[in-house]
Amino acid sequence: MPDAETDWASEAVLLADTVRDAAMLALGMFGTTLRTWTKGLSSPVSEADIAVNDFLEERLRSFNPDYGWLSEESVDDLGRLEKSRVWVVDPIDGTRAYLNGQQDWSISVALVSEGLPVVACVFAPMTNEFFFARRGFGATMNQSPIFATTGTELDLMRISGPKSILEPISTIARGVSPHPRIGSLALRLCRVADGYLDVAVAGGNSRDWDNAAADLIVHEAGGAITELSGEPLRYNRTNVTHGVLIAAGAARHQRLIQALNDKPLF
Repeated sequence: MPDAETDWASEAVLLADTVRDAAMLALGMFGTTLRTWTKGLSSPVSEADIAVNDFLEERLRSFNPDYGWLSEESVDDLGRLEKSRVWVVDPIDGTRAYLNGQQDWSISVALVSEGLPVVACVFAPMTNEFFFARRGFGATMNQSPIFATTGTELDLMRISGPKSILEPISTIARGVSPHPRIGSLALRLCRVADGYLDVAVAGGNSRDWDNAAADLIVHEAGGAITELSGEPLRYNRTNVTHGVLIAAGAARHQRLIQALNDKPLF
């Protein structure tokens, strides 16, 4: 478990200031002609991703060089596995949206301690949504407290996720009416934290950097994010890939996970 005697106040100030400055860098490159390439089979990368990644790494790691580093846009140094505290970073979550001139991209950063996020920020600068959380201190959006929706009803008029996942869910829930796709997975999950969505779903293949910050923000807003097993997510492991994820207010999340296990759909 994370160090119970640490309040993470210094890291929280550092993270908030650093992400705001990184957003200014990303905005300065937004809409310009950028060098781009493809990573893996189809994942786009641009020089903006790398510039923001380098900025975040320099600022955050200078705070304490002993903290590890795990980022979508850095070569994975497995020395991080020996670190109890690790920065987990997606410099631009939703690169495709960013390159297409859309608004639904974000910067997502969490500090993970002993496998669990303790400080987290997801900032969507185009829509001015600054989500922030510190373990034990609640979650905010633009410095105002936020809360996931309550209740256990499976009348899911406000849900977002991949069509391939939502179609099976519609067989056990009423009124599934998907919201438009949100380019940033971290932002999709955080919109459960502020009550904009009742449920958000991630298809199996997300990575630590997609989920760690949003996980804490949703948790501190009274919600939960888990795989279908219902077990809490753990971070900074050798394998950083996660299965299908369900995010919702705590009571609704429990009901939905139970329903999905009673009638397996995936």
